Amino acid sequence: MSGASAAELPELRLPCRVAPGVYCARCCYGTEMPLTEDDVRRLERLGYRRAEFAVRGPDGVLRLRNVGGRCYFLDARTGACRVYEHRPLGCRLYPLVCVPGLGVTVDPECPLHHLVGREAVSALAPHVRRLVRAVYGRPLC
Repeated sequence: MSGASAAELPELRLPCRVAPGVYCARCCYGTEMPLTEDDVRRLERLGYRRAEFAVRGPDGVLRLRNVGGRCYFLDARTGACRVYEHRPLGCRLYPLVCVPGLGVTVDPECPLHHLVGREAVSALAPHVRRLVRAVYGRPLC
Protein backbone atom coordinates (compact mmCIF):
# COMPACT_ATOMS: atom_id res chain seq x y z
CA MET A 1 0.00 0.00 0.00
CA SER A 2 3.00 2.26 0.38
CA GLY A 3 2.73 5.26 -1.88
CA ALA A 4 -0.73 4.27 -3.15
CA SER A 5 -2.79 7.09 -4.54
CA ALA A 6 -5.94 8.00 -2.63
CA ALA A 7 -8.07 6.37 -5.34
CA GLU A 8 -6.23 3.05 -4.88
CA LEU A 9 -6.76 2.79 -1.12
CA PRO A 10 -9.33 0.38 0.30
CA GLU A 11 -12.35 1.87 1.99
CA LEU A 12 -15.66 1.08 3.60
CA ARG A 13 -18.36 3.52 2.55
CA LEU A 14 -21.44 3.97 4.70
CA PRO A 15 -24.43 6.31 4.19
CA CYS A 16 -23.28 8.91 6.73
CA ARG A 17 -25.32 11.76 5.27
CA VAL A 18 -28.13 12.68 7.69
CA ALA A 19 -29.57 15.51 5.56
CA PRO A 20 -28.61 17.20 2.29
CA GLY A 21 -25.07 18.51 2.83
CA VAL A 22 -24.97 17.39 6.49
CA TYR A 23 -23.09 14.33 7.75
CA CYS A 24 -23.06 12.35 11.00
CA ALA A 25 -19.33 12.80 11.75
CA ARG A 26 -19.65 11.21 15.18
CA CYS A 27 -16.37 9.38 14.55
CA CYS A 28 -14.61 12.72 13.99
CA TYR A 29 -15.20 14.01 17.52
CA GLY A 30 -12.52 13.17 20.04
CA THR A 31 -10.72 11.22 17.34
CA GLU A 32 -7.61 9.25 18.16
CA MET A 33 -7.10 8.16 14.56
CA PRO A 34 -3.51 7.01 13.96
CA LEU A 35 -1.67 8.20 10.87
CA THR A 36 0.73 6.32 8.65
CA GLU A 37 3.60 8.10 6.94
CA ASP A 38 1.71 7.60 3.65
CA ASP A 39 -1.30 9.39 5.19
CA VAL A 40 0.92 12.28 6.26
CA ARG A 41 2.59 12.59 2.85
CA ARG A 42 -0.78 12.51 1.07
CA LEU A 43 -2.11 15.33 3.28
CA GLU A 44 1.09 17.33 2.96
CA ARG A 45 0.78 17.14 -0.84
CA LEU A 46 -2.53 19.00 -0.42
CA GLY A 47 -0.62 21.87 1.19
CA TYR A 48 -1.18 21.08 4.87
CA ARG A 49 1.73 21.05 7.29
CA ARG A 50 2.19 18.03 9.56
CA ALA A 51 2.22 20.26 12.63
CA GLU A 52 -1.23 21.59 11.67
CA PHE A 53 -3.09 18.29 11.48
CA ALA A 54 -1.04 15.76 13.45
CA VAL A 55 0.05 15.29 17.03
CA ARG A 56 2.20 12.58 18.58
CA GLY A 57 0.31 10.74 21.33
CA PRO A 58 1.78 9.62 24.64
CA ASP A 59 2.27 6.18 23.04
CA GLY A 60 4.53 7.75 20.39
CA VAL A 61 1.97 7.24 17.61
CA LEU A 62 1.22 10.08 15.22
CA ARG A 63 -2.52 10.86 15.29
CA LEU A 64 -5.00 13.30 13.81
CA ARG A 65 -5.10 16.50 15.83
CA ASN A 66 -8.29 17.50 17.60
CA VAL A 67 -9.24 21.16 17.54
CA GLY A 68 -12.16 22.12 19.75
CA GLY A 69 -12.78 18.42 20.41
CA ARG A 70 -13.02 17.45 16.74
CA CYS A 71 -10.75 16.36 13.92
CA TYR A 72 -8.69 19.14 12.40
CA PHE A 73 -10.25 18.43 8.98
CA LEU A 74 -13.89 18.36 10.09
CA ASP A 75 -16.20 21.18 9.04
CA ALA A 76 -18.20 21.43 12.28
CA ARG A 77 -21.14 23.13 10.56
CA THR A 78 -21.79 20.38 8.00
CA GLY A 79 -19.94 17.39 9.43
CA ALA A 80 -18.07 17.09 6.12
CA CYS A 81 -14.42 16.14 5.91
CA ARG A 82 -12.34 18.79 4.14
CA VAL A 83 -9.98 16.12 2.79
CA TYR A 84 -12.48 13.29 2.25
CA GLU A 85 -11.00 11.99 -1.01
CA HIS A 86 -7.52 12.05 0.59
CA ARG A 87 -8.43 11.08 4.16
CA PRO A 88 -6.24 8.75 6.23
CA LEU A 89 -6.50 5.01 5.76
CA GLY A 90 -7.92 4.52 9.27
CA CYS A 91 -10.77 6.91 8.42
CA ARG A 92 -11.40 5.01 5.18
CA LEU A 93 -11.68 1.71 7.03
CA TYR A 94 -13.74 2.95 9.98
CA PRO A 95 -15.88 1.62 11.68
CA LEU A 96 -13.60 -1.40 11.38
CA VAL A 97 -11.20 -1.37 14.31
CA CYS A 98 -8.51 -3.60 15.76
CA VAL A 99 -9.25 -4.84 19.26
CA PRO A 100 -6.28 -6.69 20.78
CA GLY A 101 -7.33 -10.18 21.80
CA LEU A 102 -10.54 -9.95 19.75
CA GLY A 103 -9.30 -9.13 16.26
CA VAL A 104 -10.82 -6.86 13.64
CA THR A 105 -14.36 -5.92 14.54
CA VAL A 106 -16.95 -3.21 13.97
CA ASP A 107 -16.92 -0.31 16.43
CA PRO A 108 -20.33 -0.27 18.15
CA GLU A 109 -19.91 3.49 18.74
CA CYS A 110 -20.64 4.08 15.05
CA PRO A 111 -24.39 4.72 14.62
CA LEU A 112 -24.26 2.69 11.38
CA HIS A 113 -22.30 -0.28 12.74
CA HIS A 114 -25.26 -2.57 12.08
CA LEU A 115 -24.88 -1.98 8.32
CA VAL A 116 -21.42 -3.56 8.18
CA GLY A 117 -21.72 -7.22 7.23
CA ARG A 118 -19.37 -10.12 7.79
CA GLU A 119 -18.31 -10.02 4.15
CA ALA A 120 -17.05 -6.45 4.49
CA VAL A 121 -15.22 -7.28 7.72
CA SER A 122 -13.57 -10.32 6.10
CA ALA A 123 -12.62 -8.41 2.96
CA LEU A 124 -11.15 -5.41 4.75
CA ALA A 125 -9.66 -7.05 7.88
CA PRO A 126 -6.28 -7.65 6.17
CA HIS A 127 -6.06 -3.91 5.42
CA VAL A 128 -6.85 -3.06 9.05
CA ARG A 129 -4.14 -5.45 10.21
CA ARG A 130 -1.60 -3.94 7.78
CA LEU A 131 -2.53 -0.46 9.00
CA VAL A 132 -2.01 -1.49 12.61
CA ARG A 133 1.38 -3.05 11.80
CA ALA A 134 2.42 0.10 9.89
CA VAL A 135 1.46 2.36 12.80
CA TYR A 136 2.54 0.29 15.80
CA GLY A 137 5.32 -1.76 14.21
CA ARG A 138 3.76 -5.04 15.26
CA PRO A 139 0.52 -6.99 14.89
CA LEU A 140 -2.08 -6.29 17.58
CA CYS A 141 -5.13 -8.06 16.18
